[in-house]
Amino acid sequence: MSKLFLVPTPIGNLEDITFRAIKILKEADTILAEDTRKTLILLKHYEISTRMQSHHQFNEHKTLAQIISRLQSGENIALVTDAGTPGISDPGYLLVRECVKNNIEVECLPGATAFVPALVNSGFPCDRFIFEGFLPVKKGRQTKLKQLTENDLTTIFYESPHRLLKTLEQFAEYFGSDRNVSVSREITKMYEETQRGSLADVIAYYKDKTIKGEIVIVLEGKTDKKIGN
Repeated sequence: MSKLFLVPTPIGNLEDITFRAIKILKEADTILAEDTRKTLILLKHYEISTRMQSHHQFNEHKTLAQIISRLQSGENIALVTDAGTPGISDPGYLLVRECVKNNIEVECLPGATAFVPALVNSGFPCDRFIFEGFLPVKKGRQTKLKQLTENDLTTIFYESPHRLLKTLEQFAEYFGSDRNVSVSREITKMYEETQRGSLADVIAYYKDKTIKGEIVIVLEGKTDKKIGN
C-alpha cells in the first residue's frame, strides 16, 4: 500500500537528520521538494539518487491531483521542505489534507524544526506555549498583536532578518519595552546565537547590526517575573 512520508530535513547542520529519514529518502519513488536546488545539496551529501519533483506554495494547488493519482497507483512519495518539518510554516498541509480525504496513509517522521530548540533555549516556560509562525506582513498584523497583549503563555514567532528590528519595536509598543524576549538566529549553524533580555535591551543590541539568517522570536507571556541577560 502506498504512503506519503513527511520527512524533516536539517535546519542548518546537515548531520541533524535521522537514519530513518535517510532510508525513506533513498527508498521513495519520488521526493517532492520545496526547492530542488537546496534539497540536492542534502541528497548529494548522503548519496541519495531518488528523483525529485518541485512542490512549493506557488504550484501545490495545481499538482495535488497528479500527486494523489500517483499515490493511488502505488507510488511511495516523500515530501521535504527547504529546512525543518513539512507543514510547519512550509508547504505540506494541503497535500496531507487531500491524502486524508482519499484514505491514503500519511506518516510524519520526527525530526528537526526550528522553534523547539529556540523555545527550550529561551529560559521561558515551555510546558504550554503558542506558536504563531510568521505574523501577517500587513493586513491583520495589528489585530493579531492586539489579541496577544493579554496572553500569559510563551509565544513563538518566525521572522525574516530584514523585518526583525521593526517587529521587535512593534512588540515593545504593544507588549511594553520591559517584556522579556529571546531571539535565536542561525540555529545549528556556525554563527548560531541567542540574545535574551527585555525588548528594549534586545532592540538596542540589534539596532546597529547587520542581521542575517533564519530567526525565531520567543516572547515571554504577560507576567511580572523577569529574567536576566
